[in-house]
Amino acid sequence: MDIPDRLITLQQNADAERAKLTGLDGDEREAQWKRWYEAAVEIQAAVTAHAQEAGTPRGQIEAAVKQAVRHPTPKG
Repeated sequence: MDIPDRLITLQQNADAERAKLTGLDGDEREAQWKRWYEAAVEIQAAVTAHAQEAGTPRGQIEAAVKQAVRHPTPKG
């Protein structure tokens, strides 16, 4: 499945924001959680839009994006 670069970038951003939650508490955690949430909402909306445009089930697109970002296939 061909995944647009934009979806890869958005998922990478959401994952990076989530990773920053580790070790935070209080106001810092709340502020970071909001940044992660906003990034997560953005990737979810983009996945939904792409699925509708492509005529592909949303879950299939989401799984492919996460696979591409979290478990990339080595090129070579």
